Amino acid sequence: MTRLLAISDLHVAYQENRDFVSRLRPDDPADWLLVAGDVGEIGADVEWALGVLRERYAEVVWAPGNHELWTPREDPLRLRGEQRYRHLVEVCRRLGVHTPEDPYPVWDGPGGPVTVAPLFTLYDYSWRPDGTSTKDEALALAYDRGVVCTDEILLHPDPYPSRDAWCEARIAETERRLSTLDAERPVVFVNHYPLVREPTRVLYHPEFAQWCGTDRTADWHRRHRTAAVVYGHLHIPRSTRYDGVRFEEVSVGYPREWRKRGSAPNRPRQILPVPVAES
Repeated sequence: MTRLLAISDLHVAYQENRDFVSRLRPDDPADWLLVAGDVGEIGADVEWALGVLRERYAEVVWAPGNHELWTPREDPLRLRGEQRYRHLVEVCRRLGVHTPEDPYPVWDGPGGPVTVAPLFTLYDYSWRPDGTSTKDEALALAYDRGVVCTDEILLHPDPYPSRDAWCEARIAETERRLSTLDAERPVVFVNHYPLVREPTRVLYHPEFAQWCGTDRTADWHRRHRTAAVVYGHLHIPRSTRYDGVRFEEVSVGYPREWRKRGSAPNRPRQILPVPVAES
């Protein structure tokens, strides 16, 4: 039986994770794979991993994470911000991988048809820790407690004046595209960040939530006929429901994290058809 599968946060800079991707193969060559960001930081690594997956899966759908948008000193690819994102989109198109800039593909296998909508939304510092009411206050608290996302150093928003301004532009463009969806066909959202804040409530460091999403997406799963929301970023793989909608956090994470969960990284999770235990 063919399946719609999902995974995220492959972080192939780590050799153990790179080996995992090298071994990853579908049970059925007709399987699709949704990749919800953080494949890696180095441009060539991202291209390698997505190329390997595209050779093996019938279709691959990619939504960018924050790590793909970093510009590390060791990366020969010196592009920043929007230019870096657009470069990765062109890499994906060359590989035959779907991106947020392409027509949304339709999964017509078991459990379908559904529209698969990869998103690129970023964050706007609206998920602030308790006791703070502004971005400046939230950031000051995070710096004071030593809980600061590396995005503040490596994720450049060029040509936008800030990451939250880039987020605003992405939300506007994404809402425009989502308004054209077939209202009768269910949609599977694929985004690096959860669309709602609730999944971040379990973070060990609540200050980190401000780099995890935006209030602007809080009703998207209700506004549309949503079959499932796939996300990563938190490195807390689990299945939850909000307003009756399945939210699937599908991250592999760093080797030190998946070793705590077991002896091997999590394999891609089945999104459709809905697993019997969840139906």
